[in-house]
Amino acid sequence: MRIVSVNAWGGAMFDPLAAWLGKVGADIACLQEVTRVPGAGGWTRFDDGERALPQRANLFDDVRGLLPAQQAVFVASDAGPVRDASGETHRQDFGLATLVAEHLPVVGVHTAFVHGSFVDHHEWAIEDRPRAAVGVRVLDRARGRGVTVVQCHGLRDPSGKQDSPARLAQAERLAELVVRSREEGDLTVVCGDLNLLPDSETFDVLREVGLVDLVGESDTRTSRYRKRVRHAGYLLVSDPAAAAGFQILAEPEVSDHRALLLDV
Repeated sequence: MRIVSVNAWGGAMFDPLAAWLGKVGADIACLQEVTRVPGAGGWTRFDDGERALPQRANLFDDVRGLLPAQQAVFVASDAGPVRDASGETHRQDFGLATLVAEHLPVVGVHTAFVHGSFVDHHEWAIEDRPRAAVGVRVLDRARGRGVTVVQCHGLRDPSGKQDSPARLAQAERLAELVVRSREEGDLTVVCGDLNLLPDSETFDVLREVGLVDLVGESDTRTSRYRKRVRHAGYLLVSDPAAAAGFQILAEPEVSDHRALLLDV
């Protein structure tokens, strides 16, 4: 089974992202920063006063079109205005998408807000935006076991990625979701753009529920990211010995984040 995780950056690099997703062979694909404007397509512009980025109007539908046989779950963390090329404003949902290959029965789905709760912004906030997580449990018939995959997009703080009371509370809520999503004997994977430093107390919290980080201090950003601190994406497993292979993909670049790829 192949599990991949990447912050899709709203589809800002959609052509290479689409080409990669179409051939990477993911049985479970976990995507953060996924956009959705129902009924819209093409390109929009996102602006929060700090950054202005091109985004796909409906990256969720774009990805479903690339992987039509996949079972897809989208969870919105918040929503706000984006503008298309004509200047028309649309309400865009922003969140997480998990796509599961059709040969894997989905036997459980759990979601939770790990920071705040859903907000429909008049204008996008720069800080303290809500964050969600989603857990999907599948049956791996080939090995006769359950596999639970939980993805999360962690709190972004403009002041940095250091620990804070909000991040500790986020870790505790994430751990609660992991426990609620899995069943005894499951291989459990937690992944996503956690927006943390490698020595974060979050990993102590997740270790208490049996999870081991595979990323450590590795660089998880691409050339599109210009800041000095290059830690963001992580992937943790309940049984490191079950990992047949783990890669942090420097190429191809599909976002300002490197994709994480786990074979189990």
